[in-house]
Amino acid sequence: MPKVLIVEDQPAVAGALQVLFNLHDIPTVIADRPDAAARVVERGEAGLVLQDMNFAPGATGGEEGIALFRRVRALDPELPILLMTAWTSLETAVQLVKEGATDYLAKPWNDAKLVATVKALLERHERRNPPQGLVHASASMERVVAMATRIAPSDVPVLVTGPNGSGKEKVAEIVHTTSRRADKPFVRVNAGGLPDELLESELFGAEPGAYTGATKLRIGRFEAADQGTLFLDEIANLTPAGQMKLLRVLQTGEFERLGSSETRRVDVRLISATNADLQEAVARGAFRQDLYFRIAVVEIAVPPLSDRKDDVLPLAEHFLGSDPRRLDEEAKTALLAHDWPGNVRELENRIQRALALASGPTIGEADLGFTSPSAASEDVPLERTQIESALKGAAGSVSRAAETLGMSRQALYRRMERLGIVMERRPKSPSA
Repeated sequence: MPKVLIVEDQPAVAGALQVLFNLHDIPTVIADRPDAAARVVERGEAGLVLQDMNFAPGATGGEEGIALFRRVRALDPELPILLMTAWTSLETAVQLVKEGATDYLAKPWNDAKLVATVKALLERHERRNPPQGLVHASASMERVVAMATRIAPSDVPVLVTGPNGSGKEKVAEIVHTTSRRADKPFVRVNAGGLPDELLESELFGAEPGAYTGATKLRIGRFEAADQGTLFLDEIANLTPAGQMKLLRVLQTGEFERLGSSETRRVDVRLISATNADLQEAVARGAFRQDLYFRIAVVEIAVPPLSDRKDDVLPLAEHFLGSDPRRLDEEAKTALLAHDWPGNVRELENRIQRALALASGPTIGEADLGFTSPSAASEDVPLERTQIESALKGAAGSVSRAAETLGMSRQALYRRMERLGIVMERRPKSPSA
């Protein structure tokens, strides 16, 4: 196993960390100055750096820690770096996490959590296996994947931004599956699809009799995700009341089920996602600034498919799966010419359409719904049968059908109106 490089100028602190790691059979090397630490990294002896933020007597600003971090990153961009901070350097540590540090821990640290984190980081650094599940060939998505795997072993909250259908949930899955919580639950919640009256019971659970129709205990998503990861999609759509409730559980780890006064505690890592500009929402008062800072310690921006055309054909081939039919050259040209307003979801939908309609040995442009490469644009209509099929598959939920079709809920409503598709209004049920 590679060594943990402990960069600490206080012998007592360095010795305590060395004893802790030795008890768990983790080899270490100690450097009391940044220059000595850099030499260890240059020799390739370190599998992980655990560094203090200040080294000169009386220093509290963290400048030496910043310089060392950036020096180590230049020497080995893939080397995990854990920062040890006092309260005076916490803000600096958070900034360095955004620059690529794996995580930070405050002094005094939690022994069990530190050992578990270090073991996971060392094992991942040895393997360096690429994550599975996100098909890509573009440099921009490679950077996204690199960032996701780099911050995965830490417990910092992550905000994944990008347009609808661009692959934000896949990025969240990579963060979870390459983290120390990989064998624990990964629980998904679409905040945008929850009515106000159901939000609290969905997130925090409800006791029998808590509201009309609640006849049995309901376990909330936070409880279900305990020790694991909670993926909260469309977080920008939370109401002010929902934002306040979420902030409280993130600050304290505590909540009460609806209809109960018993306080419960959970250990959950939060990954949020949105297609909205949350900073703009904060500026106009639509989103709490304190909640934004809680959920966006690290932000990963997923570019739209139109900005990463190198991914289009690999994704299309992936969606074809084991079907023997392949895309002909005209189909490939049409796919590359399209602007992809619905991003990856729209691409998957078009490939599914082509597999259902193609009658020849190959898949052509017409099978994809493109009349010509020049007509491949956002104005190409989705057929009535596609929309009706998506609605049926989503049990009548327009939000879920819109996700399947790779468009916004409002856009789907407009197309339904234009095509004369009318849905029966379903009565709301608190347990729905």
